[in-house]
Amino acid sequence: MSSTLKEIQKQLKAEASEAVKETVLKFVPDAQKVYGIANPVLNEMAKEFKEGGFELVGELWESGAFEERMLAAKLLRIICRKDPQKAIKMVKRFSKEITDWAVCDTLGMQSLKPVAAAHAEEIFSLAETLNQSADPWQRRLSLVLVEYYTRDKSLHKRIIKLMNPLEDDKEYYVKKAVQWLKRNLQKGK
Repeated sequence: MSSTLKEIQKQLKAEASEAVKETVLKFVPDAQKVYGIANPVLNEMAKEFKEGGFELVGELWESGAFEERMLAAKLLRIICRKDPQKAIKMVKRFSKEITDWAVCDTLGMQSLKPVAAAHAEEIFSLAETLNQSADPWQRRLSLVLVEYYTRDKSLHKRIIKLMNPLEDDKEYYVKKAVQWLKRNLQKGK
């Protein structure tokens, strides 16, 4: 464990709030190892520790607590321009270990956003791979990854192609992602 991760964990423990923890568990019932840290604190920590780079992102993810994974996704957003291909590979790797909708959505909507316009092909390719997974979080991530592109009418057909096989998915959070994209596509018409 790096000294930077130790410092982050120390800060997380110091900032932890039982009230925030209860709120997180209410809205994200599948969240694991929750400290109880408010999102604005995580956003500030991502800026503070950006020098840790991709190595710290991986270490935070592997550490496995809810806020550590949220912080990994937020930090990835800050540094993804340094190596977009590496960032996309990390999202793919992390997709195998998602356990809740909040981490899924932060990873899918924030981590690659700064490179989304320039790397649409790679992101759609990843989404197409995840779309057919047996893992419901990977299926949800396949949709969340392309939410950014609902603003671009030229990509609507590709998004619909990803949504169609998941229309009748049994998993609640996958269905919610389909509904969410449908609403966004309607706004974009």
